[in-house]
Amino acid sequence: MARVLRLPAWPVVLGCALLALAGLMAPAAAQDARATAPQQAPAPAQQAAASVTPSLAALAAQPGATVAPAPARIEVMNRDVITLRASLFGIAPAARAAEGEARIDRALRRGGTLAVQTIEVAEGVLVRIDGTLMFAVIPDDTEERTPAAARAAAAQAAQVLQRAIDESREARDLRSLLISSAVALGAGAVMLLLLWLLRRARRRIEAWMTGKTLAHADRLRVGGVDIVQREGLLRFEHWLLMLLHWSLALLLVYKWLSTSLAQFPYTRPWGEQLNGFLFGMLGRFALAIARAIPDLLAAALIFWLAWLLTSVLRGFFGKVAAGQVKLSWLGADVALITAKLCIGTVWLFALVMAYPYLPGSGTEAFRGLSVLVGLMLSLGASNLVGQLASGLILTYTRAFREGEYVRIGDSEGTVTNLGAFTTRIRTGMGQELTISNSQVLGAVTGNYSRTVKGRGFIVDTTVTIGYDTPWRQVNVMLAEAARRTPGVLMDPAPLVFQVKLSDFYPEYRLVCQAVPEQPLPRAEVMSQLHANVQDVFNEQGVQIMSPHYLSDPSHAKIVLPEHWYDGIPKQAPAQAPPKGG
Repeated sequence: MARVLRLPAWPVVLGCALLALAGLMAPAAAQDARATAPQQAPAPAQQAAASVTPSLAALAAQPGATVAPAPARIEVMNRDVITLRASLFGIAPAARAAEGEARIDRALRRGGTLAVQTIEVAEGVLVRIDGTLMFAVIPDDTEERTPAAARAAAAQAAQVLQRAIDESREARDLRSLLISSAVALGAGAVMLLLLWLLRRARRRIEAWMTGKTLAHADRLRVGGVDIVQREGLLRFEHWLLMLLHWSLALLLVYKWLSTSLAQFPYTRPWGEQLNGFLFGMLGRFALAIARAIPDLLAAALIFWLAWLLTSVLRGFFGKVAAGQVKLSWLGADVALITAKLCIGTVWLFALVMAYPYLPGSGTEAFRGLSVLVGLMLSLGASNLVGQLASGLILTYTRAFREGEYVRIGDSEGTVTNLGAFTTRIRTGMGQELTISNSQVLGAVTGNYSRTVKGRGFIVDTTVTIGYDTPWRQVNVMLAEAARRTPGVLMDPAPLVFQVKLSDFYPEYRLVCQAVPEQPLPRAEVMSQLHANVQDVFNEQGVQIMSPHYLSDPSHAKIVLPEHWYDGIPKQAPAQAPPKGG
């Protein structure tokens, strides 16, 4: 478990002391810096006025030549009183702002009532302190460039200037500064207490979540396989709680810092800016959530209706699959896959309908992501869509079903899974083959289980016997071989067909139905059938003419029963004794 950083009290105390020291020294430093301003500021201001006026006059004499002066701000006690944007009587905004700050500083040092008033004149609005002009506001200083805008800007500047004057007085009051320092120290103590409580709460919550995770770990398994590793889930919970803990801790430190800065006159604008940023961001979040609630309710209603419809479809197709409902156009074997297709279509339609109501759906990022996903699907999913279409065709044409024995091209076996993209078959040799549905659809498929009576599959084999053996005897011998084979049914009875009359021999095919007593592969049943065919023909002294017949031998190529076990130890016959079907 990671160690939690302990926050001692001395940094907070030191920080509060530094803030108090800054509040005490900042006004004095500002006054010391401005004490020399009256001796140096007039000359640069006059030089600026003297240098700017001829250039403006010269430019004004040139047709079409204009210059946009750079705006300048008047700041008092770290507060932006007003921003000047235009030249007045040839004096640039920078010179006007410097002269205004110098006059305000002289007024503060002079003392008195320090009441701020505004007076309207022909050129604009004058802002004065105790009847002395500080600066003027003209319509061109505002964005609207109207007299009404100038009056509003001047009134706002007068309020800010009056507040800065009051804070200047507060900065010289030792009692007020001590109270502010005490408030900052108290806020720091409260912050440390909350951080300690937050750490204890995190530890308790983490212990509770760890206990619940360990107690219910078995529920995270499906089919004996862990969906999520328990150790990984515990690490995720730990890091999630740590992220939440440090986020709240930083929020507490941020709030303490803004509150402490707001206690001192000189740093109060910084604290107000921090608070304004925090509450503005939270307000934007809350407003965005409030605006998104109606859209989220609409999307939730759409998804709820889709859930109701899918529940009805699931119940209906479940009854069709169970045989409780009979439909002429839908079989029970394809009811479940039809239910999945219908449910997927309903959810896709619901997603399309709810898309405009999702938060952020109208942003360029969301649209770009949608276009990217669509492009990826269109470029890389062509083969996937082909496989899916082939799987649907195989499902609804009912070429074969799970449990049936089929031959697909050169492969044969029992169908174990007919999926949307692939088909799996288990061969008689114990192998499981996975074949893509497009290959299955393009190959010749033989189904050995479709035409049987009841469960099972077709077993067939071909032999060639000479013309000197009566065909009736061959039919009886092949039927006897089928009767001796375990798992071959006598109902329906095995059938023997003469499929070809070749130059030297007829070709017989034995067709019967097999249902193994145990789930034996078809290859094992075929092996036992072939062994019994050889035994029966050897017992009757009939020579099998396969694979090629050249001429009649001097004696029949058969193996007498007394030689069946030559070269191997005496043992009971490998096959079970003949018994009735």
